[in-house]
Amino acid sequence: MDIAALLTSAGINIVLCVVLFSLYSILRKQPSNVNVYFGRRLATRRDKHVDLLERFVPSPTWVMKAWETTQDEILALGGMDAVVFSRMLVFSIRVFSVAAIVCTIIVLPANYYGQVRKHKDIPFESLEVFTIENVKEGSRLWAHCLALYIITLAACTLLYFEYKNIANLRLVHIVGSAPNPSHFSILVRGIPWSPEESYYDTVKKFFSYYHASTYLSHQMVYKSGTVQKMKDDAELMYKMLGDSLGKSCKPSFPQCCFCGGSTNSFKMISNEMDSMHGRTGYTDRHIDARKKECAAAFVFFKSRYGALMAAQNLQTSNPMLWVTDLAPEPNDVYWTNLSLPYKQLWVRKIATVASSVTFMLVFLIPVTFAQGLTQLDKLEKMFPFLTEILQKKFMSEVVIGYLPSAILVLFLCAVPPVMMLFSAVEGSISRSGRKKSACYKVLYFTIWNVFFVNVFAGSVISQLSVFSSLTELPAQLAKAVPAQATFFTTYVLSSGWASLACEIMQLFPLFCNLFQRFVLRCNDDSMDGTLSFPYHTEVPRVLLFGFLGFTCSILAPLILPFLFFYFFLAYLVYRNQILNVYVTKYDGGGQYWPIAHNTTVFSLIFAQIIALGVFGLKQSTVASGFTIPLLLGTLLFHQYCRERFLPVFRNTAAQVLIDMDKRDERCGRMKDIYNELHTAYCQFSSGSSQSECFGNHHHEESTRANPPQDLETGKENSKKDMSWLPVHRSS
Repeated sequence: MDIAALLTSAGINIVLCVVLFSLYSILRKQPSNVNVYFGRRLATRRDKHVDLLERFVPSPTWVMKAWETTQDEILALGGMDAVVFSRMLVFSIRVFSVAAIVCTIIVLPANYYGQVRKHKDIPFESLEVFTIENVKEGSRLWAHCLALYIITLAACTLLYFEYKNIANLRLVHIVGSAPNPSHFSILVRGIPWSPEESYYDTVKKFFSYYHASTYLSHQMVYKSGTVQKMKDDAELMYKMLGDSLGKSCKPSFPQCCFCGGSTNSFKMISNEMDSMHGRTGYTDRHIDARKKECAAAFVFFKSRYGALMAAQNLQTSNPMLWVTDLAPEPNDVYWTNLSLPYKQLWVRKIATVASSVTFMLVFLIPVTFAQGLTQLDKLEKMFPFLTEILQKKFMSEVVIGYLPSAILVLFLCAVPPVMMLFSAVEGSISRSGRKKSACYKVLYFTIWNVFFVNVFAGSVISQLSVFSSLTELPAQLAKAVPAQATFFTTYVLSSGWASLACEIMQLFPLFCNLFQRFVLRCNDDSMDGTLSFPYHTEVPRVLLFGFLGFTCSILAPLILPFLFFYFFLAYLVYRNQILNVYVTKYDGGGQYWPIAHNTTVFSLIFAQIIALGVFGLKQSTVASGFTIPLLLGTLLFHQYCRERFLPVFRNTAAQVLIDMDKRDERCGRMKDIYNELHTAYCQFSSGSSQSECFGNHHHEESTRANPPQDLETGKENSKKDMSWLPVHRSS
């Protein structure tokens, strides 16, 4: 590929971005699109007045607003996850600005003049001239080694300070925020079944004895979902029909529909069912509540420290029973997965891993097809009727420079929904955990298919045989990566710039809004914003571009200016979306930063391994010798950060929780917090009263009996003293 093909791809994407951004600046001012571009404002019921003339004139006011927004405002609107994502972009802007300056001044001239050759005009030069392939063997490559040192030191320094600041910000956010019900709650699963008593009684019996000083109350988890609702409706209908037929078929009553009368009896039954659903959230009081209980419950404690100790400690000698975890936030609970048997989760995880790997291998077909478009000679042999078209210079530049990456981007659009489905099947107990798991899967998937499969393009056997010998991997990558650096540059243009334009336009919600207004003739603007930020899509994209940037920085420096512009534009676009479009319903606590840190360190180490292989192929022993200490230093830096900062993201310090408990006790807020706990985790929230919905009770001090026996089976050998068991329970 030459510079002209690269410029053609850049021109197409620039024109596309300019058109879409201009349309956005106009469409966002139209009152009919307020539910598309101002979902957050609509959710908070804040209106914005725009003059009639200003509505149809493109303006960059949204850029200034996104630029002037402070981190505290982002934290208040989007939570810690939004702040962490914004800091990822800030880190990328800083590190790649340093990399772009260093590589443009030092590495690019060394590559361009690496061999004695007659150079063409810049637009007609091949991109290989600007890569490390143009450097002849036996060169010292001191410029490349120096640039690698500067980039690595800058990245590690910025990573350290970002990790430290985000960890401190997370602590300040936890301490300064309102009391969170999840700090006083744990989720217990694997509750042993007993034929003599219900799950509710078993939970209260266990925690009243073994956590007597801190246990407050608990709430059972009930079977829910579409299947359970249909089953309950069918049982309720059967009972009502039986009662109605028994009454309506008597001589003293009017005839029913089966006896030749009208169908009013059926309508009365239907209305009665609807009213009952409105009262109890499709829970039939006459059906035994024990049949609907799951082996899971939310247990509430009197202090944050008590909940932390109960969540972290092993409850019994059988680790598959009484499994405890810190409860997610009430709005973050993924209720569907709470009813899954705990012993089934490891099977689900293995199945999702196998499904993900299978999907990854099947995806080799479209990736190989997209990579084949970069080779015109093979394309002409496969499709002879395209020979005349491909001989035209502009068409060949479009096919080589734009189509491969555009086709790959279209195929990759199907990956996040599939990975989100896999993460849901995996059994995550929270929505943030499901999205985080999907983020990992999408990240691994894109790095494999975008980088490795394109580097080792060919048959499946040849792609997999590359990794048969780890000792030859650096040399193989040293040969393959510089050759595919041009494809990665066009991929940044197609997947990066164009995706930002599509993100800010919100094409699918805009289409749905237009369809609703002009086809369905519905002009209702009262729709609440329901979109949440797609971290499982955007975080892997940002980290993938960072991976490509670090890997190709000294091999093909031309990718760095395009990456820098992408990160700067993404910083403005995503801040605007957080301010106006996406509604934050729960906070994940900034758990995406460890993913970003680990991926960045992996990118640095991988870039150093490839550089080590390139230096070996170019027979530069000096550069190879200096790269090994850099590799070891990066590994030590990563291990230090894991020991210093990672535990802060996994758990909240006991010291912090105890200080918060004492502060609330001094202020007299504990009673209010306890009252909020009893209404926080409501599984059936539509029209249900507290006694009907929660099934929890205030903890009552009672006389302690003998400890429960045979905890692993839930049975009790001695039943002499049962006075401390609850007399009744509500479903």
